[in-house]
Amino acid sequence: MTDDQLYHDPELAQFYDAENAWTEGLEYCRRLAASRASVLDLGCGTGLFAATLAQEGRCTVTGADPAAAMLDIARARGGGHLVRWLPADARTLRLDERFDLVVLTGHAFQVFLTREDQAAVLRTIASHLQPGGRFIFDSRNPLMEEWREWTPDQSQRTLTHPRLGAIEAWNDVSRDAASGIVSYDSYYRVKDGGRLYSARSPIAFPAQEQLAELLEEAGLSAASWLGGWDERPCTAEAPEIIAMGTLRA
Repeated sequence: MTDDQLYHDPELAQFYDAENAWTEGLEYCRRLAASRASVLDLGCGTGLFAATLAQEGRCTVTGADPAAAMLDIARARGGGHLVRWLPADARTLRLDERFDLVVLTGHAFQVFLTREDQAAVLRTIASHLQPGGRFIFDSRNPLMEEWREWTPDQSQRTLTHPRLGAIEAWNDVSRDAASGIVSYDSYYRVKDGGRLYSARSPIAFPAQEQLAELLEEAGLSAASWLGGWDERPCTAEAPEIIAMGTLRA
């Protein structure tokens, strides 16, 4: 895992919310948290989920992320003052407390490129989970080869930035066949010949079988595997691999 400038550089982090509005995944996790007293949001990013949850007032919320630029945005958003924000790496975070729900969403699991790092993240989840508590995390299904669509022609889009206005955005991509690591470039250009921002981001695409092995090694048990936030089954044709479960008895 590297310090991806897409998240660590404030000039690039400013585009995150324009790209990632409230999603089905965040809504699913919000419902999952409804009956929980405490929530740990690992890889919380700009804090949309954590702050929204905290504003509802039904649970205490802790958000952890290693990127200071993302946490600066999180603290400043509505409801941000209600969340405990921690500058922390999900591989090494250790708090002397446990939570009723631990979430790692937005495909944040995929920034951990090696089996060792992926195992470390799952151990962090296990070490912070209450007996009877739940965890949930998501990863893109490698069998769907979604990265093939991340080309300049197919990924052209227009975003609205609250300060810069209309932004032209697109991606480019390469894949290392030996490791399976996909490196995608993100480009943002202010319209009408404005400044161009860019960053390269490597991500992993672990298979469901690998994830199942890692969960068992970490002392976690997947009660269910979903293939999308609409609760479709996790099949070869499903876009997502979503693991949800508890500590292994």
